[in-house]
Amino acid sequence: MKKITLLLLISIFSISCQQKELDAKEIINKSIEVSGGKKYDSATISFNFRNRHYKSTRKNGQYQLERHQEDSLGNKIIDKLSNNGFTRTKNNENIALADSTASAYSNSVNSVHYFVQLPYGLNGEAVNKNLLGKDSIKGKEYYEIKVSFNQDGGGTDYEDEYLYWINTNTFKVDYLAYSYHVNEGGIRFREAFNERMVNGIRFVDYKNFAEDDLSTPLESLDKLYEAGELELFSEIITEDIEVSFSE
Repeated sequence: MKKITLLLLISIFSISCQQKELDAKEIINKSIEVSGGKKYDSATISFNFRNRHYKSTRKNGQYQLERHQEDSLGNKIIDKLSNNGFTRTKNNENIALADSTASAYSNSVNSVHYFVQLPYGLNGEAVNKNLLGKDSIKGKEYYEIKVSFNQDGGGTDYEDEYLYWINTNTFKVDYLAYSYHVNEGGIRFREAFNERMVNGIRFVDYKNFAEDDLSTPLESLDKLYEAGELELFSEIITEDIEVSFSE
């Protein structure tokens, strides 16, 4: 009888362990939580990137993403992307833009804010997440999560694909890769560094590596990176970060 009871307990424990395996959505949610969680939803985040000033504001599901810059003549250009669409002003006056031009500017503004605030946004309705399995980079274990986007709600770059390496212990995004189709396309692999918390939200900079062979699967980039076969293309440095919250 004792043996039967012991075997039953072992069986229940084994089933319980199997049930604890996380799916892609749960992993992403945990990653968002350790990186800032609900703080993102009411945060005003400002920073400088490549001689331009950026600001995002979120509250009650409303958002506004901004980019501030000056042209060669000293005119102040402000781009704003919000729930209501995209606008550009010059010296506080609205500029009429062709749809294709407005779309290009909008994507550019959104892209910068997207990468700076990762992994926030990866639980959006248009985001498809697929857990490929686990792998290791530099002796650390990672979940590999492939991300794609629905055409409806996924923006004009919905065909781009992403792969995130999320640490199985910390749930932080330490590496990511993506393929894109604009400007003849490309593949990038990014290594996060210079991690810091600003008012409870995690920010990192990136070493940005390029892969010339556009047929290379994103899943292969971690091994090419460890083998030193990727070219360091640039560094993505975010400066003067400030975070505040609306009441």
